[in-house]
Amino acid sequence: MNGQNGSVPKVILSNGSTGCPAGYGQSPSTHHSALDKIRASRSRTTSVNPTDVEQDGVNMLADAGGLSYTNYLQLDKILDAQELQSEIMGNKVHDEHLFIIVHQTYELWFKQILFEVDSVRDLFMGGEKIMKSLQTKTTVAAVLDERRMLEIIKRMHRVVMILKLLVDQIHILETMTPLDFMDFRNHLSSASGFQSLQFRLLENKLGVKDENRVRYNKSNYRRVFEDAEAIEALEASEREPTLSECIQRWLERTPGLEQEGFNFPAKFQSAVEALFKHDEIAIETETNDAKKKHLIGNLKIKKEQFDTIFNAQKHDALFKRGERTMTHQALLGVIMINLYKEEPRFHQPSLLLEELMNIDSLITKWRYNHVLLVQRQLGSQTLGTGGSSGYQYLRSTLSDRYKIFLDLFNSSTFLIPREHIPPLTDQMKCLLRNQSFSSDN
Repeated sequence: MNGQNGSVPKVILSNGSTGCPAGYGQSPSTHHSALDKIRASRSRTTSVNPTDVEQDGVNMLADAGGLSYTNYLQLDKILDAQELQSEIMGNKVHDEHLFIIVHQTYELWFKQILFEVDSVRDLFMGGEKIMKSLQTKTTVAAVLDERRMLEIIKRMHRVVMILKLLVDQIHILETMTPLDFMDFRNHLSSASGFQSLQFRLLENKLGVKDENRVRYNKSNYRRVFEDAEAIEALEASEREPTLSECIQRWLERTPGLEQEGFNFPAKFQSAVEALFKHDEIAIETETNDAKKKHLIGNLKIKKEQFDTIFNAQKHDALFKRGERTMTHQALLGVIMINLYKEEPRFHQPSLLLEELMNIDSLITKWRYNHVLLVQRQLGSQTLGTGGSSGYQYLRSTLSDRYKIFLDLFNSSTFLIPREHIPPLTDQMKCLLRNQSFSSDN
């Protein structure tokens, strides 16, 4: 609407940016040309109805060209990728379309998760520095620019949100009855979810160890992949530092673990031993024999558990047996962060540890939902299309051997009451506000 000075109202498009969902990459000249046409048209108008304001805008694709929504997303490739084998065989089955869409969606999200995990690993590894050390077989400490910690947490939280979506997505397949699935199951031939290259890469890059995997028909999991590039990618992912290893190197540098400094391990052991002494005195005053026996047995178990933290050799023995997943120093870092998470320097590390546990939990939930779906659709005795034992094999993947960050869950075993947590020295309080995990100590 023209003002009293006869000026023409301006049309503002994305604050002058040439980027727009319907017109990527147009040049400034074409952008201004389209605006000039609109302004010239408005200048010839003596009045504008106020209700027309909502119609302000420019069809940049039609007037100035550029990439369309369809071309930018390459929808022709995505939407033409659903090839129903039942239809090819001359007997189209309706629910096969859903089956394909759901699994293709899984693969797209796996790709995004891998993209995020790889980026976080790179941040922890200090880019090319670690990769070069692997090639030269030299040891280089992981370097993390702590200014990127918030970005790391954000990306890990994004992975968590994607996994929540994937856990719930299985329920869409549950709208298909067992008979519906049976109508086209034979058309799957030997295709099986076990052959998902991206999911195996994800497991490897997160930190699932080959020795912890359940054997697939008594064979290595790579046996089902016949493509040379796929096998090469899997072997490369086994050689690269995993996210778990990156996290452990970072945790090992937790401020306060140094013997010559605050020496948290020693202070923590003293605090725990004082607690045990207090418990022993209380047990001695117990008059009920049954309860006293129970308390003595419980205290013995607790002492044995804490001894695996105080004694590095006992921890290493558990590590070799697969009952621990982190190095002794890294686990001490976890315990310290858990106990002092209210200190400003530990806010973000504690959030990151929570996100890692969320990832582990959601992958386990996804596996569990998958197991229930297979049992619902096929029962517990039918072999999988890829030749596995089906339900029986999938159920075996629910054990702790597939938890990458198992020690984060079990670290709660070593919490002690707040009032018994060793007090921080003034120097340590200052250190937690300024010290970087990645700096040399």
